[in-house]
Amino acid sequence: MTDLSMQYLGLKLSGPIAVASTPLSESIENVRRMEDAGASAIVLTSLFEEQLALESRTLDEDLSRGTESFPESLDYLPDLGDYRMSQDVYLEHLRRARQAVNIPVIASLNGATQGGWVRMAREMEQAGAQAIELNTYALATDQSQTSAEIEMQILDLVTQVCEAVQVPVAVKLSQSFTSIPHLCARLEHAGARGVSLFNRFYQPDFDIETLEVRPTLHFSTPSELLPRLHWAAILYGHLNADIAITGGVHSAEDVLKAVMAGASVAMMVSALHIHGIDHIARVLVDLRYWLEMREYASLSGTRGCLSRRSVPDTSPYDRGNYIKTLSSYSLRQTVAAF
Repeated sequence: MTDLSMQYLGLKLSGPIAVASTPLSESIENVRRMEDAGASAIVLTSLFEEQLALESRTLDEDLSRGTESFPESLDYLPDLGDYRMSQDVYLEHLRRARQAVNIPVIASLNGATQGGWVRMAREMEQAGAQAIELNTYALATDQSQTSAEIEMQILDLVTQVCEAVQVPVAVKLSQSFTSIPHLCARLEHAGARGVSLFNRFYQPDFDIETLEVRPTLHFSTPSELLPRLHWAAILYGHLNADIAITGGVHSAEDVLKAVMAGASVAMMVSALHIHGIDHIARVLVDLRYWLEMREYASLSGTRGCLSRRSVPDTSPYDRGNYIKTLSSYSLRQTVAAF
């Protein structure tokens, strides 16, 4: 039987599919179901930087200052009281999840500045987290803030957290950085044991009738996997840090592509919301069948086989692919016209 085990963040995983941060993991019953379905690790739902700040009252004071003069400004601020997990509740849930399953449980912190992350990371480690994922959700909206400043802010945060805990730390990035290879190399130097590609920005929508800006949520589609494959394939072999792919993973084919690009683990969320937690088991059956039909002894043996360093023609990872794709499309359109 083909060996599906993988290594991620120094943790031995039973298979290549982990569950990324999702509200589904707020239920211990769901956490058990994820393990039963074949998930090899679970990243718990994120604890947000804003919650840490609110509970320390620093953000609470900043948000309330002056709003009594302009009550309408309150409409622009999120109601942080709606978040389901305080720090204490999160840590207790982490302890219970750790006791409920035998697979690795990874805690998640979502934010972009130092704040209370170092203290919270220590408490997560003490509560039983076997790794910590720093979900660096940073948007550049201030024209006076440079890209270098944003990167340094993240690097300082990662350095402090890595120095504060003994468990491995992974960094979840967005794909909006100018030089992802350079940043990943610096994150590794700062102590990160892994990088997760990529965060999904949830863009607001406009209501043209009420003239309101409204939050929207759309599940990922397999097409979103492509930029993640691209960058994983470029990074593979140039980092000692492990690579995780998250976003657009829905099928066995997606998992195979992720591993062949160089990922140690493929993380699912949207597919579980769409098809249910048991979807993991179905994907693993399809994955094992594909590998056994081609007589692969192990999944790990395919890792990186389609990475940039492993293929004889690297042009698909460079500008050559851009030119070929546009030329091919233009030619097809011209032929069709005749």
